[in-house]
Amino acid sequence: MIGVLAAGCGGRGGSSSGGRTGSPTSPVKLDVAVFQGGYGIDFFQQAAKEYEVKHPGENINVWGNPRVWEQLRPRFIAGTPPDLTWPGWGMDYWPLVYEGQVAPMDQALAAKPFSGSGTWKDTFEPSLLKLGQYDGKQYLLPYFFDVNGWWYDPVMFKKHGWSPPRTWSELLALCAKIKAAGIAPITYQGKYPDYSITGFLFPWVVSAGGVKALDAAQDLTPGAWKSPAFLQAARMIKELRDRGYFEAGASGMSHTEAQMEFVSGRAAMIPCGTWLHSEMSKVSPPGFQMRFFLPPRLGNGSGDPTAIAIAIEPWIVPSKGKHREIAIDFYKYLTSLPKAKQFVEEKGTLMAIKGSDQVKIPPYLEDAAAAFRAAHTVYSSEYVQWYPPLAVASRNATAALMNGEITPEQFVQRLEDAAAAARKDPNLPRRQVIRE
Repeated sequence: MIGVLAAGCGGRGGSSSGGRTGSPTSPVKLDVAVFQGGYGIDFFQQAAKEYEVKHPGENINVWGNPRVWEQLRPRFIAGTPPDLTWPGWGMDYWPLVYEGQVAPMDQALAAKPFSGSGTWKDTFEPSLLKLGQYDGKQYLLPYFFDVNGWWYDPVMFKKHGWSPPRTWSELLALCAKIKAAGIAPITYQGKYPDYSITGFLFPWVVSAGGVKALDAAQDLTPGAWKSPAFLQAARMIKELRDRGYFEAGASGMSHTEAQMEFVSGRAAMIPCGTWLHSEMSKVSPPGFQMRFFLPPRLGNGSGDPTAIAIAIEPWIVPSKGKHREIAIDFYKYLTSLPKAKQFVEEKGTLMAIKGSDQVKIPPYLEDAAAAFRAAHTVYSSEYVQWYPPLAVASRNATAALMNGEITPEQFVQRLEDAAAAARKDPNLPRRQVIRE
């Protein structure tokens, strides 16, 4: 495990740069590698220029591409990583932590933020910070975050007099009406079963058995993956399939293909995260609208009705970076409240910084932001990064369930068998969901 981080205490220039202990004695070139996805890298490049103005003599090279993790892996192996990076969804973060490749951020978080009073840690949403903790230390840092749920077209719904379903019984009644109108009630991204896991399976597990049922499964508690809550959720998926409420052919669709069915009006609802608008904005019909709602809950379930699924794609400070203190300070700048608000406004997503949603957010984000603020319980699919073989097994089993190839009983047994294998794997460190 890495030694204690020797940076992030004190404050150069008072409140203007909360994590710096002094100016560099020679010119510094900071290497910042970022994933170039739907939000681009222009925001970070412009922020680097602004930071350079505040810190003469420092140059920040922000670069990236859609598969930046492929360039990063050999650099970590060689011991020459960048100073700061958002590696994107294609990088396995936790093995880097286990190998000592990621610097812990606890001292930096206990110091001042880039501006203002208090600590940097206090500026973050606590539930999002927990997703980056291991063995009592903070390694991964959130930036924006995604809220997972279901989406609908409010114009279509208003035309037909429909309302987003809040409960399972309301969902079944609505799907019957939608199907009668000649529209597929629900489509999904069948080639990528993670969408079905976060959109159908886990919300109904949490609704049926409470978040403790999902936490137990992710903690690899024996029997948890075939618990009554998991079995009931699987049976609910089967019922939707048997009633013909899933769009025909969805099992073979990619994410963009299924999402195109939704924005084209051929399907009324779809599970997805808050990146949906950004991903489909260039191909959506003129004037198309989308709105978010929580997955319909069980009327008699024991779970928190406000529970919501979230996800982060974290940033990390490599332990072998050349300019760790400056990298931390630049990330403090990126996560300062003004910059966080700017990112929300320009990129149309939610940020991990408290108060960052107190701006004019786009209509498609309003319901997601409100749902997150109202949530008493948040959860995330953490096992995907913790136990990759279990993640693969759960994807394959979910695809088989969605296709009708296996029964709900066979489905949960396959999940339990995969969890048992993960428990016995000496190369997979055991993890537990962190809750207060």
